[in-house]
Amino acid sequence: MKQTSFASLTFDAKKKQTRREKFLAEMERAIPWDALLAVIEPHYPKAGRRGRQPMPLATMLRIYFMQQWYALSDPGMEDALYEIESMRRFAGLELVEDALPDETTILNFRRLLERHDLTATLMNTINDVLEEKKLLLKGGTMVDATLIHAAPSTKNQDKSRDPEMRQTKKGNQWYFGMKVHVGADINSGLVQTVSVTPANVSDISQLPNLLREDDRAILGDAGYVNNAFKRAAREAGVFWGVALKARPKRRLGAGQKRRNRRMSSIRSRVEHIFRVMKRQFGYTKTRYRGIAKNAAQVFTLIGLTNLYLKRRALMA
Repeated sequence: MKQTSFASLTFDAKKKQTRREKFLAEMERAIPWDALLAVIEPHYPKAGRRGRQPMPLATMLRIYFMQQWYALSDPGMEDALYEIESMRRFAGLELVEDALPDETTILNFRRLLERHDLTATLMNTINDVLEEKKLLLKGGTMVDATLIHAAPSTKNQDKSRDPEMRQTKKGNQWYFGMKVHVGADINSGLVQTVSVTPANVSDISQLPNLLREDDRAILGDAGYVNNAFKRAAREAGVFWGVALKARPKRRLGAGQKRRNRRMSSIRSRVEHIFRVMKRQFGYTKTRYRGIAKNAAQVFTLIGLTNLYLKRRALMA
C-alpha cells in the first residue's frame, strides 16, 4: 500500500470530474497496454542489483503518451507530474511515495523509442488490434497530406534553419516545414499508412507508399491526378476516385463537378485525423530538428488518434 498524500485526499474530495480526468479514463480503457508494452520490453533496461533502478516501463509509456496528448516538452511533462494529480494517477505515481521521473529520464525514454524505430511498430500494433476487432477494414484507401510548420527563425545555436525542412507554396502563402502523408481506410476513416517528407515533396510522389496490395479503390484530391497511375489502377481493376482537375481553357462539366462532390463527401473523413492531431492534441508545429525525430512523433500521434476516434467502441 502506498502512503496517500494530502494532494490525493483533496483530489478525492472534489465535487466535479474534469475533462482531463474523463479523457484519461477513456484512453486508459481504450489503449491495448499489454500489446504495446510487449513491443518495447525487449529494448527497455533491466533492473540490476546495484545502481539506479529504471522506472517501470508502464509508467514511462503512459508519461510518453501524455506528452503527445498535451503537447508537452520534457521539462513541461516533469512539471505537470508534480502539479497535476490526474496525470500522476494515470502514470501510476504517488507524490509522497514514488520518485517522479525527471526531464532527463523522460528524454531518454523518447530517444530509446527513436533509436529502435519503435513508434512505427507501436502504430502498426495498434492497427493490428483495431483490425482484429473489425474496427479497421480493408478494401480501399483515401490519401491526403497536411503541412506541419517548422521554426523558420535562425536565432539559435546553429544560426540556421532546420536543414531537412523545406519551403512550399500553398495558394498565395509560403510555408516552411514538413508534410505528413496518410492513407486512410475508406470504411472506418482510420489511418493505415504514413509517410513523412519535407514540405516541398509532391503529394503524388508518395502515393505508392500509402497504398496496400489488397486495395480495391483509391480516393484523393486533385493533388493526386496522374494519368499513368490512373491507367495502372484501371488495368488492375482498382476504382480510381481521384478528383477531376480542370485544364487550361477547359472547365469541368456539371457531371464532373457532381462526381467530385460525391468523392469529396467520402474522402472528407480523412480530415478528421488531421483535426484530432492539430486541434485535439495541439500538433501544429515540429518540436525537434530533422525529419526522423519528427516522423517518430507522427507515428505515435497517428496511432493514438486512431485509438481516440474508436475509443468508445474499444471501451464497449
